[in-house]
Amino acid sequence: MAESKDKKTQGTAKTVKTVKTADTKKVAAKTTKTVAAKKVQAKPDCTKAVDVLKTKYARKLYDSVKDLPIIDYHCHLCPKEIYEDKPFTDIGEMWLAGDHYKWRLMRAYGIDEKYITGDADMHEKFMYFAKAVGEAYGNPINDWVALELEFFFGISLPLNEDTAQQIWDKANEVIVQKQLSPRKLIAMANVEYIATTDDPCDSLEYHELIAKDDSIKAKVVPSFRVDNIVLAKDKNYTDYIARLGEASGIKIKGLEDLEQAVAKRMDYFVARGCKFSDIGVQGFPESISDFKEADKTFKSLLKSKEVEDKEYDGFLGYLYTFFGKEYAKRKMVMQLHLAVTRNSNSAMFKQCGKDAGFDCVGDSFDVARIRRYIDNLNSENSLPKTIIYTLNPTMYYPLVTMCGAFRNVVLGISWWFCDHKRGMYETLETLSELSHISSLVGMLTDSRSFLSYTRHDYYRQIVCDFLGGLVRDDEDKYAVNVAKALCYQNAKNLVEE
Repeated sequence: MAESKDKKTQGTAKTVKTVKTADTKKVAAKTTKTVAAKKVQAKPDCTKAVDVLKTKYARKLYDSVKDLPIIDYHCHLCPKEIYEDKPFTDIGEMWLAGDHYKWRLMRAYGIDEKYITGDADMHEKFMYFAKAVGEAYGNPINDWVALELEFFFGISLPLNEDTAQQIWDKANEVIVQKQLSPRKLIAMANVEYIATTDDPCDSLEYHELIAKDDSIKAKVVPSFRVDNIVLAKDKNYTDYIARLGEASGIKIKGLEDLEQAVAKRMDYFVARGCKFSDIGVQGFPESISDFKEADKTFKSLLKSKEVEDKEYDGFLGYLYTFFGKEYAKRKMVMQLHLAVTRNSNSAMFKQCGKDAGFDCVGDSFDVARIRRYIDNLNSENSLPKTIIYTLNPTMYYPLVTMCGAFRNVVLGISWWFCDHKRGMYETLETLSELSHISSLVGMLTDSRSFLSYTRHDYYRQIVCDFLGGLVRDDEDKYAVNVAKALCYQNAKNLVEE
C-alpha cells in the first residue's frame, strides 16, 4: 500500500520542480528590513473556517466565550523560542519543522521520509503536505489547518494540491508584512498563561529572562516533567542521574539522595512559577515498595545491574508516591498521562529520535492500580490536585467513576489521538453522564506549534454546541456559566490557587 501511495505522490514531485516557487531567501531578506508590523486583530472569526454550532443558542453560548483569554496549562512550546522571538521564515517552517501530527499524516498517505523529516527543502515538504491534507477527509488536521489559515493569515481557501502554491505565497507574504514571530502569534491568540514542559535538570534560564521582560504579556512558567527520573531501565539512566545530581548540587548514591535532589529541584521550579507536574511514560505501577526495597533496587539500577520486573515495578510505585506527596506539600497540580506506547517503530526511532510520530495508543489496564495509588495518598492527607488523561478511550468510564470517589481528582480533556471532534464530544458526554461536567479543567494544546492555539477555539465551539443541544431554555444563564467555566474560569482558578 505504501508503494502505491509513493507512486501516487510522484506527480507532486514533478509539480514541485515545475511550479514557480516563492523565493524564500528574498522573503527572509525582507524580514530584516524595518517593516512596521500591522496591528493584528485580536480574535478573527474562526467559524468562517470550521463551524460546528448547530443551534442559535449554541452560537449565543459561543459568543459569550470566544473572546476569553487562553490558559494553556500543558504544552511543549520552547521557552527559548519565545524569548528570542525570531520572525518565522515561511509557513513550512511554522507547520512542518517539528509537528509529528502532520508527519504521521504524511507517512500514512505514503509520502517518502525525505519530504517529511528528510533533507528536502521546506517548499517541497509543504507541497507534499498540502496534497496529503487535501485528501485527508475526516482527519482533525484538516480542521486545524483551516482554522490556522483563517485565524492567523486571513486565508479562507482549503489547502490541497491545487491551492498549495497560492496559499504558500499568501501566507509567506503575511509572515513578512506582519513579521510574525512566537510572541506575536501568542498575542494574536490572546494567550494569558503558558505552562511549558521541562525536565528537572533544566536551568530554566529562558523562563527567568521571560519573567524579566515586560514586553511579554503572557505569563510563561515551567512544568516539572519526571519521565527521565522513572525511566530507570534506559541505557543512559546513570548519566541522567549524574546530571540531576549536578543540577541539584547533591551527589546521588542512593534513594535518600535522589529524594533530596528531586525536592530541591521542585523548589527551584516552584520559585520560578511552576504550578504543574507531569508524567507520560508507558504503564502504571501495580505495587509500592517500602524505602529499603526501593533503595536496594535504585542502587542496582545505578550500577546498571539487571532488576526483576516486580522489583522495578515496586520502585516505580515508591517514586510515584514520593512525587505525589512532594507535589501536595507545594500545592502543585499532578498530571498523569496514561495508556501510551512510546517509540513503537524501533528502526525509525534510531533514524529520527523521539517525538517524531512513532508513539501510539497503549493497552488499557486495570484502573485499580491508579485507585490504590490515589487512595494511599488520600489516606495520608497527601493527595495533590490531580488531572488524569488517557490515550485509550476505553478507560474513560472506569476513570471518571474512580475520579468521582476522590475530591480534587478529575479527568482531563481528550488527549492526543483523542482530541478530535468525536473524541471531545465523547469526553463531555461521559463526564456529564457519570460525574459533573463542570469538573473539567478545560482545553490545552499539548503542542509544539505556536499556531495551535486555534484548537482552543475548536474546543470552545464543541463545548457550546454540546451544551446548546442539552438546554431547553434559550435564556438559560446557567449554561453560560458552565461554558465560561469550561473554556476559561476553571483553568484560571487552578493556576491561581
